[in-house]
Amino acid sequence: MKPSIDHNLAEKIRHVSFLILDVDGVMTDGRIIIDDAGNETKQFHVRDGHGLKLLMRVGIEVIVITGRTSEVVEHRARELGIHEVHQGSKDKVAVLEEIMARRNITGENIAYMGDDIVDVPVFRKVGFAVAVADASDDAREAADYITGNSGGNGAVREICELILKVQNKWDTVVSRYYSD
Repeated sequence: MKPSIDHNLAEKIRHVSFLILDVDGVMTDGRIIIDDAGNETKQFHVRDGHGLKLLMRVGIEVIVITGRTSEVVEHRARELGIHEVHQGSKDKVAVLEEIMARRNITGENIAYMGDDIVDVPVFRKVGFAVAVADASDDAREAADYITGNSGGNGAVREICELILKVQNKWDTVVSRYYSD
């Protein structure tokens, strides 16, 4: 079943061929756990990961841009098959512009998910800006769409499904789970 969204938003989503994600607060719930030995731990939702795999199966590329640097992020990206990961990105717009130039794409082709004020400048450069449900007020106000789920708790999967359904790719990509 296709989600109920307005025509203008559907048009933005139809152009998406790249999903770019922030990590902390989007792919995770925003908490950073550091043990006594200094080891960092993050929690990722398994259905978010499966949603990303579904997107990639239909040719929508997933890229990560995050302000922090963490081995955990590298491990998760590798596990999911995400090949382009930008960590320690203090200027996310500069990274986005470099990606667009290198890939010869425009912002219209990009969906970006963020959760805080640092993501707002990126929102202004992409075709489909998404804030998670528990994002900062600034991010929520600047977004084209606000998820029903919070970061790290199904928000990424929600957007993956929305993109696939609006682009009429959902039934095709999930048909393997319904065949005999």
